[in-house]
Amino acid sequence: MTAPAASRTSPPTPTDPRAVGALLAGAAVLAWTGILVALTGADPATASFWRCVLALVVLVPWALAEYRRHGPVTVAAAGWALLSGVLLGADFLLWTRAVLDAGSGIANVVLNVQVLALPLIAFLVAGERMARTQLLAAPVLLGGILLAGGVLGAGAGGPAPVRGAVLGTLAGIAYAGFLYLNRQVSRRNPRHLVTPVALATVGAAVTCGLVGVGGAGIAFDLPAASWAWLILLALAGQVVAWVLIGRGTAGMAPGTAGALLLVHPVLSVLLGMLVLDERPTAWQLAGCALVVVTVAAVARPARPARPVGTARPARPVGTARSVRSARPRATRTTIPASSG
Repeated sequence: MTAPAASRTSPPTPTDPRAVGALLAGAAVLAWTGILVALTGADPATASFWRCVLALVVLVPWALAEYRRHGPVTVAAAGWALLSGVLLGADFLLWTRAVLDAGSGIANVVLNVQVLALPLIAFLVAGERMARTQLLAAPVLLGGILLAGGVLGAGAGGPAPVRGAVLGTLAGIAYAGFLYLNRQVSRRNPRHLVTPVALATVGAAVTCGLVGVGGAGIAFDLPAASWAWLILLALAGQVVAWVLIGRGTAGMAPGTAGALLLVHPVLSVLLGMLVLDERPTAWQLAGCALVVVTVAAVARPARPARPVGTARPARPVGTARSVRSARPRATRTTIPASSG
């Protein structure tokens, strides 16, 4: 009776500082990917495919070393990791095309529909309840995202903004599906940090390769500068970022993970100002501020609840016998709750 009661009052680990730090670091690295993709000068399928293949040069030996230390992941976990890679590849392809159609600002912002899609997927698939703060913050977050993306008073755009917005939304849904599956694999295999990322990258590479072959093809004769940017994109955006994000999402609730990842579009706007000399409007800067404030409110640590099995402090009593009799009862009720 004690263990179920304790599980109801003790949240998973939505505010583990190490998980939050890892996720924010991964989002910061990921914010550079849009700039690196633009610098490569490659088409979406080519950039997405080589991003994955080059990352496997690092991930495969790392995963083999992990295999020697901890053994293999289960067959089911490997299958789910590969499936998550299909969704990740779809996200890469859709998002890159959305950048070309609607502009990088709009594409980065619309992609973050995952902040709602991730907890919604968790609710539909596993019945994980969405927190009231997430539901209340959703319209505010969406408003901030739209402002940061430049939908009001901004000159940013592309040749096909409507199609770009639709593709960006689909990319965000695929991205949320990847995050959810990657989180499940990481939680069930906590000792395997790199293997799920490596398997997901294989799935993404196959997906991007098939789409590229079915379209205009995958380019091999790229300039040296393009290869250099692709290598940096693979190492930063595919290895470092996703290892950190995989570690972070395994240690927190899906809604919190989705909210914290909203720092990605905000940092993208700031990096665009510094690196690409972009000049966001006042509306965009206001949206960035609104996103940051709302994310901080959603991700604020909740006050930990007292375990149900913990005995209340004993009232002062006048006899030593009463004090001695109270201590064993507190010990007996506390130990099962903490060990459960």
